[in-house]
Amino acid sequence: MGDSVRLLVTGGLGFIGSNFIRQMLEEHPDDSIVNLDKVTYAGNPENLKDLAGDPRYTFIRGDICDPDVVGSVFREHRIDAVVHFAAESHVDRSIHDASVFVRTNVLGTHVLLEGALSHGVERFVHVSTDEVYGSIRSGSFRETDNLNPSSPYSASKAASDLLARSYYITHDLPVVVTRCTNNFGPYQYPEKLIPLFTTNLLDGKKVPVYGTGKNVRDWIYVLDHCRAIDFVLRHGEPGEIYNIGGDNEKSNLEITEGILGALGKDESMIEYVRDRPGHDWRYSLDSSKLRTMGWKPEFDFGTALQATVEWYVENTWWWRPLKQ
Repeated sequence: MGDSVRLLVTGGLGFIGSNFIRQMLEEHPDDSIVNLDKVTYAGNPENLKDLAGDPRYTFIRGDICDPDVVGSVFREHRIDAVVHFAAESHVDRSIHDASVFVRTNVLGTHVLLEGALSHGVERFVHVSTDEVYGSIRSGSFRETDNLNPSSPYSASKAASDLLARSYYITHDLPVVVTRCTNNFGPYQYPEKLIPLFTTNLLDGKKVPVYGTGKNVRDWIYVLDHCRAIDFVLRHGEPGEIYNIGGDNEKSNLEITEGILGALGKDESMIEYVRDRPGHDWRYSLDSSKLRTMGWKPEFDFGTALQATVEWYVENTWWWRPLKQ
């Protein structure tokens, strides 16, 4: 790709996508970005309102499952590369209704791959999750390990990963797949653990901890994830998979205690609730493949968690309407 990239970002009004777009425009001032987003419940125009009027940024409201919409975006904006975030991503919602996950995450990815293939894009970054590997008691998953998803959400993402890689193998489309651990940071919809617990406590409500609270996840600050995607976009090899991890394995209870401490609350605010069906015990990724290429996370976990909690304290205007 050249020095200036015309980039299509799908799902750019969501949590990670909006942070990615803002960071890309700051770090690559010659790039231009088209943001294609359906504006579902987790896509919030407020996330990027500061970019209104920026000539490098174009927002298009549309569904990635619509071939006509996707085709027109590729044609009219002469897209060089795609970073595909758009996905239904909340495990609990997938347990109650998997249909929208299959439609968006699998069919939508197919429509995008077809559009990218028809218009000769130079790179297609398919953004995925550590959940496709399933649970692991000890050690860490490598990119070559088998997929063993547990939830309808992670199964739909695994299917889309395989579909994306098939377009590289079959059609030589320059696809790269990234799989990341749990993200946290500003603009995360308050159904996920850290923003849900933080905003509950700010409203004087208890926080619902599944089961014993001892399930383990690796956490990464969202801007570290965004920089990793940018790195893969520019330096990754087509057909490859790259794990992205923060090396911050914490139990849900440890995360909860960190949030309680940041807000001056005690454990009386914890409410243990019935465990989620099929709740994976532990996720862990080996991201040495990407680190040997030159990427590494920059943010200290404790500092970033404190900053994240403070962001929700200072931006009640953003999250309170989402919880009503």
